[in-house]
Amino acid sequence: MTNFEGRKAIVLGGTSGIGLATTEMLRDGGAEVIAGSRSECEIDGVECVQVDVLDRASLSELFEKNHGFDYLVNAATGGARAIGPFLEMDLDGYQNSFAKLWGYVNSVRLGVPQMSTDGAVVLFSGYPARKFRPGTIAIGSVGGSVEAFIHLVANEINPVRINGVCPGLIDTPMSPLEGDERQAYYDKGTAGHLIPRAGTAAECAGAAIFLLANEFVTGTIIDVDGGAIVT
Repeated sequence: MTNFEGRKAIVLGGTSGIGLATTEMLRDGGAEVIAGSRSECEIDGVECVQVDVLDRASLSELFEKNHGFDYLVNAATGGARAIGPFLEMDLDGYQNSFAKLWGYVNSVRLGVPQMSTDGAVVLFSGYPARKFRPGTIAIGSVGGSVEAFIHLVANEINPVRINGVCPGLIDTPMSPLEGDERQAYYDKGTAGHLIPRAGTAAECAGAAIFLLANEFVTGTIIDVDGGAIVT
């Protein structure tokens, strides 16, 4: 386990799915962790705060209060995402999907000036950014923008590092399906992948932990997708 003793981390979207797994790994590694969410939460050994990544005033207050913190992880979706055929898609829904990007931009712009100079940021894209999957044009567009943002902004926020994790199809609470219907969805969605199963939140969080700990990595995207992109 990576030793994060003496480090402070803020994990936005840190109370569910990949964000929660990252929160718990940082905590278990000895870091002081603040988990941000739009909802109230309670996680053993973690300070939970209510914050919306689209609310710049609240974000600024959180970052300023924790000036000198070391790690920023943003796994927040920002809100609803548009899914379905592009030529049938509600354009407002498509536009609203970019709330995830705006939440990421807000957190990096407002958070980095309050971080330690050897700090690190991790964001999350998604494999539709580089692999066509029917119904995910909006999600893929957002993911592609996130990855471009990471590549470009790494040059301007240096020496703070920034990297991304690109998840494949991951079994998280974001999916409302249950039971056999849920299993069938993941089985069908990953049938053609080199690793034909859904990934876990912990598998994605492990990549985020690596990117926080490895001080020789910046401007990079790590794919945790079961081989989805290369098939």
